[in-house]
Amino acid sequence: MSQIRILIIEDEIIIAEDIRDILTALGYEVAGIFTNGDKAVDYLSFHSPDLVLCDISIKGNMDGIQVAEKIRSKKKIPFIFLTSLSDRSTLDRAKKALPYGYIVKPFDERDLLAGIETGLYKFSQELEQLSITREKIDLLVTDPLTDQEYSIVKAMMEGLKTEEICGKMFFSVNTLKYHVKNILSKFQAENRGEIMQKIIAGWMVAK
Repeated sequence: MSQIRILIIEDEIIIAEDIRDILTALGYEVAGIFTNGDKAVDYLSFHSPDLVLCDISIKGNMDGIQVAEKIRSKKKIPFIFLTSLSDRSTLDRAKKALPYGYIVKPFDERDLLAGIETGLYKFSQELEQLSITREKIDLLVTDPLTDQEYSIVKAMMEGLKTEEICGKMFFSVNTLKYHVKNILSKFQAENRGEIMQKIIAGWMVAK
């Protein structure tokens, strides 16, 4: 089984490195460290770690809550907030970003382990409930997807990036782009994020 890949967004580099050391000792793989919200969004737009540990007060034009909201509009990645802020107004804002955990500083190894494992379990349960099927997808498109198009959509929902989808399906980048163009047309969507939003919204209605 591959290691769980975790991204750290924390603008105090000493704290970020301490978190990295703890995660490595616990057996997780650190996907990277970002101290700036804008750069973190750029990275997450093209990469999909298994989980993100995100401080709320970070550098850049966006704080941690805004980063989580921005990414949630494009793809499903579980966020856990790490913060020294525990006032009511911050908690209310954080809740709207639908995090998978909230760890208040100072924290120790046990707090991180419990928060991460709880967040990952909650996320896996949500994905299981989502259970993307051909029948559900066919209700959302103007024309039925081909088998290859359906496999690509499933890979998108799993958070795979372009290179990973190409490797999994033995496509060239240009071949994948051709299929994605057809998929976007059938979903009447402008981008990958809109497809995911329609699928998730369709699932919520079906519930």
